[in-house]
Amino acid sequence: MLDAKVNLLQDIKAAIKDVISTDLTGTDPTGTDLPVMTDELRRDLLNILITYSDKIPHPASGTADNDGTDSRTLVRWQVLAYVASIDLTIIKWFESHLDALSILHELGYDKAVKGLCAVWASEGHPDPIRYQQGKISGTKAWCSGANIVNYGVITYRDEHGRSQLLVVDMQQDGIAIDNSGWQAVGMQATDTATITFDQVTADTAGEADAYLERVGFWHGAAGVAACWYGAASYIATYLIQSYQKKPNDYKAMYLGQVGTALSVTQQYFHHVAQLIDTQPTLSHELAIRELRAHVEQVARQVIESAGQALGAAPFCGNAHFARLSADLSVFIRQSHGAFDLQKIGELSSTATSDLTDGQVNIWQL
Repeated sequence: MLDAKVNLLQDIKAAIKDVISTDLTGTDPTGTDLPVMTDELRRDLLNILITYSDKIPHPASGTADNDGTDSRTLVRWQVLAYVASIDLTIIKWFESHLDALSILHELGYDKAVKGLCAVWASEGHPDPIRYQQGKISGTKAWCSGANIVNYGVITYRDEHGRSQLLVVDMQQDGIAIDNSGWQAVGMQATDTATITFDQVTADTAGEADAYLERVGFWHGAAGVAACWYGAASYIATYLIQSYQKKPNDYKAMYLGQVGTALSVTQQYFHHVAQLIDTQPTLSHELAIRELRAHVEQVARQVIESAGQALGAAPFCGNAHFARLSADLSVFIRQSHGAFDLQKIGELSSTATSDLTDGQVNIWQL
């Protein structure tokens, strides 16, 4: 499995570099090895990534070795982190696509879905989705990739208030896409829209509340954190490069702060991946909530520390650095801040009932 992991990552990297190398006219003049990102290039890279969809492990796929090492979930996160380091718009689409495939796999949905998929789970619109006799009507907000997605995996609430999941072929009449409300600067290119459905054919997937109650809900949530981490760790490489070219004590100090935070986070990803793969029937909600909250904090620290160490220059003169920094600041808001911390506190309190003999608290070494 180790060779397979390395080969998968290397194959994806090579395929992406082949596409990027043909876009010489758009190369960033500030020296990064990545071109200035365009909508066309994003679509080309996304199409390449989609061809690898069936090779990327689902979360909780287990480990290749009897000792619990060589986590397949970690392989998935490494791919997500790598793509995120290139462009957060692409990974926003691709992570949602992979999540949709894993959800349908977990729920036993056996109908073919081809092309790009997306999970659209935001609720609370005043015109909610309604499903009757195989047709849906209503409105779904916060739909990223609205104009390019082939299949939408969409949540709705039935007449009893239970969460249900629908699969919608987006190549149908009766679908209206409105991008006018998306005023974001960071994550601007994600094609996020409000979609209105009018008597559009849809299939159900899974039983009532299965989408929220399945253990994979939290396994997928950790994948989003891997995207945040991939972007943050690449921003930090600009600080390393600057220090190597022109070292000073202040850059070293900021690099020490950032490096410590990233190294600890890296190890926690390995730990949580192993938890998921060795105990795949558990959600590991507390560990994953803690991971997401920590990665959000680290991402903010990396952006702030890199800015303090490097000044305004890379924000203004380096297209890749500026784009990653602006996009990441918005992307991490997919976290729910104080609400997540509140839930972590509640779950930590509950976890004290599982203390082993001689254990004083849940954090004891």
